[in-house]
Order: sequence, then structure tokens, then C-alpha cells
Amino acid sequence: MRRALFALTVTAFAITGSSACATKKFVNTRVGEVDGKVTTVSGELEKSQQRISEVDQKAGAAGEAARAADAKAAAAGESATTARTAADAAGKRAEALDAAGRRLVYEVVLNEAKGGFKFNKVDLPDDAKAALDKVITDLQADPKGVFFEIEGHTDNVGGPKYNESLGMQRAEAVKRYLYEAHQVPLHKINVISYGEQKPVSSNKTRVGRSENRRIVVRMLS
Repeated sequence: MRRALFALTVTAFAITGSSACATKKFVNTRVGEVDGKVTTVSGELEKSQQRISEVDQKAGAAGEAARAADAKAAAAGESATTARTAADAAGKRAEALDAAGRRLVYEVVLNEAKGGFKFNKVDLPDDAKAALDKVITDLQADPKGVFFEIEGHTDNVGGPKYNESLGMQRAEAVKRYLYEAHQVPLHKINVISYGEQKPVSSNKTRVGRSENRRIVVRMLS
């Protein structure tokens, strides 16, 4: 009986010891697997953090480049504004010097009532030619020594662009006559068209429109 009990105790101890060893081995194995996963996750986390850091660096560099570009654009804008201001000032000085160096010698207005252009016509009438001849005679000097400014004006019948073109054609007709009939150098004749922009009378009446259809010729010393 005692031998049987002893044998049973020994067997139970052996079984218990074997089970404990198996459990420890299992735990060690699982712990190792967990450690491996932790290591892997840590590595991926470090890579992610590194990529985030690289993205932040690139974003910072891009931001610096954008700020630098904005600064250059602002500087260019300031330079352009300064250049425009200087150009405007130079233009005004040139105009002032030009105006100071010249004075009005003679002026004649050729409207329809004074033999000027008829409605919608660009051919220089004979009466207008005679008036220009008189201007040259009245100067009592060589017409090559003066500057001519010729303005073309129209009434408001028709569109603005058409009237501007019509006024220019009339001014050019006067310029051609001064050059061909009186040998006035072309570089001393300036022409401009104001079209319907500067009426001297009301365009609501026939008489007013005929007065607005005019050529203004100025002679400057």
C-alpha cells in the first residue's frame, strides 16, 4: 500500500513538473513573439516619424521659397512703380520745356460755315485751301520755321470710332495740302483727331453740328 502511494506521488510530481516546464516554454515563446512585434512596430513608427520630419523640412523649404518669391515680386512691383513715376515726371518736364520753347503765332478754325468739310466728307474744299493759303501769307515768313498742329473734330453723328477716323482723315488732308502746296516739312506737322469728343456747339441742331465739324490749325514758333 505504501509503495503504491509513493509511486502515485512520484507520478503526480513528475506530471506537475512537466506541465510547469511546458507552460514556461510557452510563455517564453509568446513573449518572444510579442517582443518581435513590438520591435517591428517601433521600427515602422521610427520610419513614419522620419518621413514626417522629411515632409516638414520640405514644407519649410517650400514656404521659404514662396516667401522669397513674394519678396522678389514685391520688389519688382516697387521698381515698376518707381520707373513709371520717373517716366511720368520726365514726360511732364519734357512737355513743360516744349511748351516753354514754343509760342502760339497763329490759329485758324475751318468749320463748314467757313468753307470747311461738309457732312461725312474728307476732301479738302477749295474754300479751306484758300484759307490755308491766307494763313501762310499772313505769317509773312518762311513756313518752314514754324510748327503746325492740326486737330480734326466731328459732330456726334455716327459711332465714336468712326468719327475719330473721320477727324483724322480730315486732319491728314490739311497736312497733305500744306506739304504739297507750301512745302512745309512733314516732321513739323503734327495731326490728331478728337472725333466727337470736343464739341463747341450743341449737336442737337443742324447749325451746331456744322460748327462741330471743323479743323483747327495752330502755328507755333
